[in-house]
Amino acid sequence: MRMKKQEEKILWQPKTSKITAMAVFSKMCGFENDFDGLQGFSIKKPKEFWSLLWDFLEIKGFKGDVVFEQKLHLIDSKFFPNARLNYAENLLQGKDQDIALITYDEMGNKEEMNFAQLRQQIAQVAAALKASKIKKGDVVAGIVPNCKEAIIAHLAAASFGAIWSSCSPDFGIEAIVDRLGQIGTKILFAPNGYYYNGKRFDLGEKITRVIEQIPSIEKTLIFDFADGSEILSNGDGVEKFENWIKPFVGEKFNPVLLPFDQPLVILFSSGTTGKPKCLIHRAGGLLLNHKKEQRLHGDIGAGDRLLYFTTCGWMMWNWQLSALASGASLILFDGSPFYPDPMRLYQIIEQEKITHFGTSARYIDACLKEGLMPKNSLDLSNLRTIFSTGSPLTPPSFDYVYQNIGNVHLASISGGTDICACFVGGSPVKPVQRGLIQGTMLGLDVDVFDESGNSIVEKAGELVCKNVHPSMPLAFYNDEGNKRYKKAYFSKFDNIWAQGDWAIKNKNGSYVILGRSDATLNPGGVRIGTAEIYRQVTKIDEIVESVAVGKEVEGDVEVWLFVKLKPDVILDENLIKKIKQAIRDAASPRHVPKNIIAVVDIPVTRSGKISEIAVRDVLHGRKVKNIGALANPEALEYFLIKNPT
Repeated sequence: MRMKKQEEKILWQPKTSKITAMAVFSKMCGFENDFDGLQGFSIKKPKEFWSLLWDFLEIKGFKGDVVFEQKLHLIDSKFFPNARLNYAENLLQGKDQDIALITYDEMGNKEEMNFAQLRQQIAQVAAALKASKIKKGDVVAGIVPNCKEAIIAHLAAASFGAIWSSCSPDFGIEAIVDRLGQIGTKILFAPNGYYYNGKRFDLGEKITRVIEQIPSIEKTLIFDFADGSEILSNGDGVEKFENWIKPFVGEKFNPVLLPFDQPLVILFSSGTTGKPKCLIHRAGGLLLNHKKEQRLHGDIGAGDRLLYFTTCGWMMWNWQLSALASGASLILFDGSPFYPDPMRLYQIIEQEKITHFGTSARYIDACLKEGLMPKNSLDLSNLRTIFSTGSPLTPPSFDYVYQNIGNVHLASISGGTDICACFVGGSPVKPVQRGLIQGTMLGLDVDVFDESGNSIVEKAGELVCKNVHPSMPLAFYNDEGNKRYKKAYFSKFDNIWAQGDWAIKNKNGSYVILGRSDATLNPGGVRIGTAEIYRQVTKIDEIVESVAVGKEVEGDVEVWLFVKLKPDVILDENLIKKIKQAIRDAASPRHVPKNIIAVVDIPVTRSGKISEIAVRDVLHGRKVKNIGALANPEALEYFLIKNPT
């Protein structure tokens, strides 16, 4: 499916006067003003590329004399096998008085922390962990908001080789246990409560029940986050965070040099198709790849300020944390982005002079639907870049950013928890075209395959990566012989990573992500990406949100579209006709839904992604796997229908 010309309109051009890190690195590699040449070099010459990148990014540590060892299977290949570094040390190079963190909660409370203070508190927590008999390779975890305590605990663990994992506090008990119970969690960090949309949620009962169901937890540290919430009473293995660290005031930050492949974090798949997969990511791989994406593709540097609207249950929390390694300050916000004012995040962008703002495509679409026009009332002149991910960003959302936020580099990026990084995304030296992702990330040989494994252009197919890169998971937890790892990503094509995304690669190297390939529609045997439908539905003002699924009927598949409407809007024949006509005109007759049905709400995962698979399972009377992965499981009730009405 070729993108229509109006969707390829250039919306932004890089400033020729702006010297970006990407341009400097390109020149250093011998490809001045030739991004495509640099991309080709990064794939064809991996030893030279990754070695030069290490030097350019000033990775602190010892590189070693071997850059890359190619093995028969991608999983077995190695980067920097003799290197030694520490992830936390690389993130904490800022000058003592430079601001490292600025935190906001929903109540408007603000706190600043400079690098000297951050290093000191990390040293204090690291000493307390060691005194609690935590050693290299042990797992410590958090059920935590997006707050300073989460970052301190993570980097304290990383400073001596313990492994970090986290869930957002709004996760259900089953969802938390399904994750943290699989990985042998020894120490648990949690707040007394949290805020969302003006409400305070106490966590005492939830934490108690989690502890009861995960016997490996030896100690639980509770910190005060929500005013008025009771701190969990001191019981067996439960202690106040502030009391636990008090004996270690004055400890010095003393990071340990560790291998490139040292396990750093365990992340989890969404869990909507079964029990979450536990993905172990290596310290060196995340540091090198994140810094590449942030310094080169995002042009984040010393003195910049990054606000990424995320939770600790989403891989983007781990991604944004690495920006400290580029000398940026992190602005953390926890709560509803629309409380107490729909412009809340834009107000923080103005107040803190944010240069880089990251969010989900769903948030941008919600701002569009709400008619928010921040640039009309706020000074957003410091904002240079907006990152968007989580789901495909539609062309109207591209328009919205440039019409109502500003002339920024809009970097639509796509990757996943699977690699805790990006396959495709932005480039500050290339133009932004309406509806298109600018291109592939340096060092990754990304392509689109048809079902037979042939590379295809301007046709929908499976997004793949044909080479090894440092952000591939080190392993799945407790996966002997990498059996589950290989089945998850290498069963579709031999020794080629299949991401599970349905995509289009254009002749100019740009990409369009059409949705998850396991949720692809197949009416009459023709594969259709759901994003091709959403792309048109988003343009219809009466609709807030939608989900399209395939309904199995007599050996074929019908497209059913469920829509959440604005208040006081009725799904009558005229609106149904309008929706179908828009899809028919812009996509094809095969994309037109057989049935369009109004629902009160649509289920989303806790990272904000619409759960098409959960809707499809309910529609077919199948059990929804791991319902705890959903933020609003009650929405599934609206899909308990057998026939349209």
